[in-house]
Amino acid sequence: MKHILITGGTGLIGSALCQQLIKKHYKVTVLSRHLNTVSKKCNPQVRGITSLSEIMDDDTVDVMINLAGEPIADKRWSTNRKKQLEASRIDLTRELIQWMANKQIKPNCLISGSAIGWYGDGGDKILTEQSQHHDEYTHHLCDEWEKQALRAQHFGIRVCIIRTGLVLARQGGFIPKMLLPFKLGLGGQLGDGEQFMPWIHLIDIVNLIIFLVENSQANGVFNACSPRPISNKTFTAAFARQLHRVAFIPLPAWLLKSLLGEMSRLLLTGQNAIPEKARAIGFRFVYTNISLALADILSTKK
Repeated sequence: MKHILITGGTGLIGSALCQQLIKKHYKVTVLSRHLNTVSKKCNPQVRGITSLSEIMDDDTVDVMINLAGEPIADKRWSTNRKKQLEASRIDLTRELIQWMANKQIKPNCLISGSAIGWYGDGGDKILTEQSQHHDEYTHHLCDEWEKQALRAQHFGIRVCIIRTGLVLARQGGFIPKMLLPFKLGLGGQLGDGEQFMPWIHLIDIVNLIIFLVENSQANGVFNACSPRPISNKTFTAAFARQLHRVAFIPLPAWLLKSLLGEMSRLLLTGQNAIPEKARAIGFRFVYTNISLALADILSTKK
């Protein structure tokens, strides 16, 4: 039975991933500051630890999945907030790499999180894993995060970086925050609505991570987003249609910039990113149509 160690295991992606890994009969350990939430959110069969020192030398970890990171859009990007974002990603990943370096028997594979924000504002250009970036804060944050993870290659560890898009899920992420205003008829596009939204259904991001765990030839950077990115305007219309509402009250760019400062770029810029590499090695998405994805997520039968 392969042993998988996960950071960020109680988060949106991590908790769903744990459930699937247990179904596939993996041994799963989650590193978390809140032990009482591990069993509840992940699965009663998942072991929770608060320190890497709790893993004994004879307890081999086959795969490490690093998903930890403070939510990037929850608070305005003050200097202090940026330090928190960086510490929860870059500093933690550095600690994980050092722990692996000191292990006599090292993991075979590290799958480490990143974000489509690595590319910065991509305009309408199609972005693959080979594309260049636009120089801004999200790029610097993700780039330093990725560089720390890639250090594991020096120890013979296979490394996969997942640049994740906007995750569509009913139980977390950005969708629940949109439900009330849209249900009240107060929803609308952001700015001119032309910015691309690289999205991915929760089922697909979980499946992709497991696919990378089980595909020993997979390595390097992977765009974790649907093959069919859409504009914010298209997403807004599809979301409102699914809720049987209209969306005619746009949030102007000037207001978002005034309220959110630099963080407004998360909403007003985007990436026309596609998962070229994942598809090339045989990964198949369950959801590529935004209307079907939203119908699944917002189904009242769930």
